[in-house]
Amino acid sequence: MASDSAAATVDGSALAGRALAAAGARHMFGVVGIPVTSLASRAAAAGVRFLAFRNEQSAGYAAAAYGFLTGTPGLLLTVSGPGCVHGLAGLSHATANAWPLLMVSGSCAQADAGRGDFQELDQIEATKPFAKLAVKATTIADIPRLVFQALAATVSGRPGGCYLDIPSDVLHQTLPESEAAALLAAAAADSTASASSPPKHKTLDGGIEKAADLLRRAERPLVVIGKGAAYARSEEALRKLVDTTGVPFLPTPMGKGVVPDAHPLSATAARSLAIGQCDVALVVGARLNWLLHFGEPPKWSKDVKFILVDVCEDEIELRKPHVGIVGDAKRVVELINKEIKDNPFCLSRSHPWVESITKKAKDNVLKMEAQLAKDVVPLNFLTPLRIIRDAILAEGSPAPVVVSEGANTMDVGRAVLVQNEPRTRLDAGTWGTMGVGLGYCIAAAVAEPERLVVAVEGDSGYGFSAMEVETLVRYQLPVVVIVFNNNGVYGGDRRSPDEITGPYKDDPAPTSFVPAAGYHKMMEAFGGKGYLVETPDELKSALSESFRARKPAVINVIIDPYAGSESGRMQHKN
Repeated sequence: MASDSAAATVDGSALAGRALAAAGARHMFGVVGIPVTSLASRAAAAGVRFLAFRNEQSAGYAAAAYGFLTGTPGLLLTVSGPGCVHGLAGLSHATANAWPLLMVSGSCAQADAGRGDFQELDQIEATKPFAKLAVKATTIADIPRLVFQALAATVSGRPGGCYLDIPSDVLHQTLPESEAAALLAAAAADSTASASSPPKHKTLDGGIEKAADLLRRAERPLVVIGKGAAYARSEEALRKLVDTTGVPFLPTPMGKGVVPDAHPLSATAARSLAIGQCDVALVVGARLNWLLHFGEPPKWSKDVKFILVDVCEDEIELRKPHVGIVGDAKRVVELINKEIKDNPFCLSRSHPWVESITKKAKDNVLKMEAQLAKDVVPLNFLTPLRIIRDAILAEGSPAPVVVSEGANTMDVGRAVLVQNEPRTRLDAGTWGTMGVGLGYCIAAAVAEPERLVVAVEGDSGYGFSAMEVETLVRYQLPVVVIVFNNNGVYGGDRRSPDEITGPYKDDPAPTSFVPAAGYHKMMEAFGGKGYLVETPDELKSALSESFRARKPAVINVIIDPYAGSESGRMQHKN
């Protein structure tokens, strides 16, 4: 009898794993240890694949990117105290980018809080500044309800990070199986009822009609496509809008591919002209923040009228656009398309505005292509980026997911690498976060298993998460990491003579790394494939072989340390 009774109980770890699975979670990223090792195993047994990382920061960046790529919350699991603190990197990054993420951490036993327990930290207070919601399970019975509540909060309104704290004593508490099943069923039923309720935000009265009318009467209209539009799966609606109206479009970095970069109305190569002279800008899923120069002169015309589409009413209130529409990007653009269909208009290719954009873009592309056509050795940034671009395009569809990180590597790469499919570019994002690379790669490989993942990394950015190459090998993920090795941050020693003085003048420069470091050998040490590249032909061969193999690989590309510029394109801020 005692044995039967014990077999019919469920502990907190098992209940948490089952609740996550019941709520629809399919992948979890993290680092195990006291007190969450069993939770990871129990979640995996319930159907949630656990990807074990070497560092919580990388796991957090993976969970954040997973939320963007799938539209469902990424899950991050950490241990207590310092593990939770390391996880804050991913939690805050997700919230800054408006990506759904749920961070779950174990914590010290409640009875020992305040007594200096092992890895003790007030984790609710630590996570509050970075989370939409931070909640704590004080008994095992709380777990199912809080799991469903926190997961729902990550995707409601503006997506972002949420936090769930489960103390070690709660993880060890038990319930009868029948009670556990009832709690799970009740939590699922409550979540379903909440999901069927009407959304709290509403489309602002008359916004759709005003938006369509403004675009129709504009002399120089522009559509700006942000990563929020990519997250909302609005690619078909936006492609239809551009094709129907003939209005040029400008994507933000992770909005690239929502409408293909190869589309003739792309204003990417004429960005300064497009934002500087447009008189009406429909901004879909992007904030008028630093990435868009705050929507202010001198980059923008002082007379531009903004139509701002955002899921967050607070964002509309903050920016005070000419027209603000609160709602899902896909739905709003569909409604604008419907409004336009009833009174159609289309800018011809000979329209002065379209002509000026396309001519400027063509001229700039030709200038860039002339530079790209040269095989420069020692390698600069452009020669290898051209070769990488061509290799990626040769893969066809489904296109590889490109992870781009670094100062010069990311900034120059944004102009050279081409995205023709949505959600195929991941970079430092709204927060300009370095260290995201390998975490992003792992997330992309599990979220988009039919796609090759190609990371184009500066050696500085790569260094933040390089140990995760072991994770790539352990799970045999189809990821090719290309490291632009220029001996340091921005390219080694950039000091002026008056900076090389004082008692430590013989130390390496703050920007310098070991010259020509053997990053490829690190991958080889774990059983992956490493390549050392110094010429165009060597790079072409390495890309061909590694793309074909679809196995973990690192291509170490030796770059002229003086080929780049300080801080990439943001020297003025350094």
